[in-house]
Amino acid sequence: MQIRAEQLRRHLQAGDLKHIYLVSGDEQLLVDEACDEIVVAAMGLGFDERTIFEAVARASWDELFSDAGNLSLFSTKRLLDVRIPPRGLDRAGSDAVRGYLDAPLADTLLLCRAAGLDWRQRSNAWYKAIEKAGAVIPVWPVDGRDLPRWLDGRCRREGLELDVDALDALAERVEGNLLAAVQEIAKLKLLHGEGRLGVDEIERSVGDAAHFDTFELIDAAFAGRAARVHRMLEPLRQEGVAVFMVIAALTSQLQRAAELAAGANPRIARRRLPVLNAAVRRLGAAGIDDVYKECALLDLQSKGMLRGDAWRSLERVLLSLAGVAQPKLSDEPTCCGCEVDEVHR
Repeated sequence: MQIRAEQLRRHLQAGDLKHIYLVSGDEQLLVDEACDEIVVAAMGLGFDERTIFEAVARASWDELFSDAGNLSLFSTKRLLDVRIPPRGLDRAGSDAVRGYLDAPLADTLLLCRAAGLDWRQRSNAWYKAIEKAGAVIPVWPVDGRDLPRWLDGRCRREGLELDVDALDALAERVEGNLLAAVQEIAKLKLLHGEGRLGVDEIERSVGDAAHFDTFELIDAAFAGRAARVHRMLEPLRQEGVAVFMVIAALTSQLQRAAELAAGANPRIARRRLPVLNAAVRRLGAAGIDDVYKECALLDLQSKGMLRGDAWRSLERVLLSLAGVAQPKLSDEPTCCGCEVDEVHR
């Protein structure tokens, strides 16, 4: 079965624990917090002996499960806390887990946590076996739109009350970095104590720890959020993200947008479809094609075949995609002084 993260606490309070859980998601903090809830609930039910097991390549699964069958003198129940790497389980691990589920040990709870698990692993036999025999809890990241609400909840748990402007300011500084968000909230409580805080206290006390990824940037451009594009680009550049990787991802999404504009039905993740449709409605097929052509020139620039700063040009292309008119790369000369069209000839 699957349990939504927001339903987990109610499930645990019912006291009828499954003998195996798998918590997976891209955000390590949220995965660990969900697992902590399971551990606390299990300890309340007498699972007072805990073994942590790293499911690395060639891990000794036989030793794990044989040890689990031998409780210590003072323990009645055991919790096996298995840490699965992002690449999932290897063949030996998959066989071991599925074999264990055929004959699970009495008085043993198996908790598997997998932060950053590759989505393809969800179709593997070991994942499906856990889903069938126990419970899978997928933990989804907190996106930019939901972040102020999430921060409000965390602040209130610490006795802090932030107004709307303060929450927006805090969200801007910690977006994409929930661990930094938790740390900054703890710092705010330490500096100011419990109570109400405004935007001035946030701006004085909280540094900029925001973290973005390439697809968040591209989604912002397709959604027409120009200010967000401008906000995200420089942190990505400073983090050392390769510009050609951003260009490749952008080009891939533009190809799908062009197919949508032509009336086709390309394979697109459900959560990304609305932003691509937004760009198609805003720019039309011709506009999408223009941006795609600019990306071809941007790719040449990133490889040193056209002069100019590829990151600055990328910003112009993304802003153009977002609906803000920008000078075109095709109107500029190349590094050798000839026109861009001559490069293609």
